Amino acid sequence: MTTADRRASLRENLMELARKQIEAEGTASLKARNLARAAGCSVGSIYNVFGDMNDLVMAVNVQTFRALGQAVMGEVQKAGTADPTERMIAMAEGYLQFAIDHPLLWRALFDTELTVETEVPDWYLESLDRLLAIIDAPLKETFPDLDDSEIRVRTRALFSSVHGIVLLGIERRISAVDHDRMSEMIQFILTSATRRNVI
Repeated sequence: MTTADRRASLRENLMELARKQIEAEGTASLKARNLARAAGCSVGSIYNVFGDMNDLVMAVNVQTFRALGQAVMGEVQKAGTADPTERMIAMAEGYLQFAIDHPLLWRALFDTELTVETEVPDWYLESLDRLLAIIDAPLKETFPDLDDSEIRVRTRALFSSVHGIVLLGIERRISAVDHDRMSEMIQFILTSATRRNVI
């Protein structure tokens, strides 16, 4: 096995171990020393593969983005030829269910310290863009006169709205809707936002 092969193998092993740890106990529980022990390597070896632990979490997040996208698209496929709003509701239901089924992996997508000033790797931005692009498609059908940049603004607005409902509902915040009415609230937001007279 070449050095590159060993490095790639260690990278995959560390990502799998990190993913399991995050899913079980969240990102705060991820410690380099414990991870190195589980992987059978030195702490230094981790930092030879990943710049820091945040880089490792981001790598796991890319896998989570992919799994989330598959969950959302699975619901879209079930919706078949439904109208655009119904397909967006199906997407949101897939998003909600993924968050319920994998709450700590889902939270890790947003717990990572990233801002517009952060130098974010292209591969991470591309993963986020692919997720948002799923929402772009039915919005383009609903608002065919809008250009791509305006569609993306509405996509981000709808994503933020759905995400807020899911986050507040899952965390049982005082401002949240009842947990068993989150779907109803999501449907209200999406149905209202896609009326053609909405500016």
